[in-house]
Amino acid sequence: MAVSEAGSAGWTDRLPGSAPTVSVVVATALVVADMVGVGVFTSLGFQVKAIPSGFSILLLWAFGGVVALCGVFSYGELGAMFPRSSGEYNFLSRAFHPAFGFLAGWVSATVGFAAPVALAAMAFGEYASAVAPFVPPLPLALGLVWLVSLVQLCGVSHSARFQLVSTILKVVLIIAFLVAGFLLPARQPVSFMPRPADLGYVASAPFAISLVFVMYSFSGWNAATYITGEISAPQRSLPRSLLTGTLIVLVLYVALNAVFLIAAPIDKLAGQLQVASIAGSYIFGELGGRIVAAMICVGLVSSISAMMWIGPRVTMTMGEDVSALALFAQRSRRGAPVYAILFQLAVATVLLFTRSFEAVLDFIQFALLFCSFFTVLGLIRLRITRPDLPRPYRAFGYPVTPLVFLLVTAFMMYYLVTERPVESGLGTLIMMSGLGIYAIFRWRPARGAAPSLPGSD
Repeated sequence: MAVSEAGSAGWTDRLPGSAPTVSVVVATALVVADMVGVGVFTSLGFQVKAIPSGFSILLLWAFGGVVALCGVFSYGELGAMFPRSSGEYNFLSRAFHPAFGFLAGWVSATVGFAAPVALAAMAFGEYASAVAPFVPPLPLALGLVWLVSLVQLCGVSHSARFQLVSTILKVVLIIAFLVAGFLLPARQPVSFMPRPADLGYVASAPFAISLVFVMYSFSGWNAATYITGEISAPQRSLPRSLLTGTLIVLVLYVALNAVFLIAAPIDKLAGQLQVASIAGSYIFGELGGRIVAAMICVGLVSSISAMMWIGPRVTMTMGEDVSALALFAQRSRRGAPVYAILFQLAVATVLLFTRSFEAVLDFIQFALLFCSFFTVLGLIRLRITRPDLPRPYRAFGYPVTPLVFLLVTAFMMYYLVTERPVESGLGTLIMMSGLGIYAIFRWRPARGAAPSLPGSD
């Protein structure tokens, strides 16, 4: 049950009868784990096909990280103002209207996290099959999702320890790969210094389109906002964890792409999906592919753990606010929202068995971007309409940083609408169906629910 926290700083979740149990280090690990999936290991091949320039490629990834940081600054201010779990569900409810928040929560609670979990699990199965070809991918994927869910059911403390250990292992393996790549004696003749031709690449349409997919690789920078109520001193810890985690990933992403380029010839990488495996074969020899596959497998464990942790917190918080969903708000003695976790596990399992997770992800991409866009827009709205609200943390670079994020996100939405109009339309329908559910429930807040801001009704 959520309880109000005295003072004007806002509302927050608290575990029944206990203090928050998640440190800023664990929250940072959660951000890193949720961000680093398979995207950075597969995107470069399609980028160098149209942008055969080392400097332009690294600038592309660095710029993607800067845009993610612009989002971090905005979410950090909102999270410190309203320290309650559930991310966009909480923020949109506060900045606009509870119906808008419910719309975002509906997407997250149903397929917004379950589909990425299923995709990551299937990727784990495919990569694990490269290491152990005698085991089919599907049983491996199902086994991992169920195992991670079992850890989540054991409580917040177990989730935190598992997340921290698995994320540290992921980062250590990536650093080991980077060190091996930078120490490679036979480097490719690629330059990371700017050249006159780079201006043309940076100003080109392929650079802008590549940025869309780079931003997908950076998605997850807001992970800690979904467990804000479980973080110690969230007014300080949440912005720090978001910023530190995103900076760590930014450095790792730029370094990884640099290693890919110095390890393997550009013509061998161009148009290829398994760029990490190709680079690994040049670094480690014949076993390179299996070594990289094992590294990605370990990394995916922490990614799935992060999503299985944060996703159910949206459903849980909605259950605290809506009496019809109260079942999902129930927690075990160790703080685990049992029914919310089981619900996400069930949806992910169905998506794995039906192999429908890729289609679902195509449908919901526009909806997820839409919610992020309006969340940051909500920050600007609150600065104008409610300047009196206490702000323990203020967004760095305001109003420039929110505007940069809004411009890039708007471009991504435009790209999806023009390139994938059917999928974007279906995603919008999925999102808007939440309004129908909201109309049925009529927003009857349960005890302890977060009230909307004055003027938002």
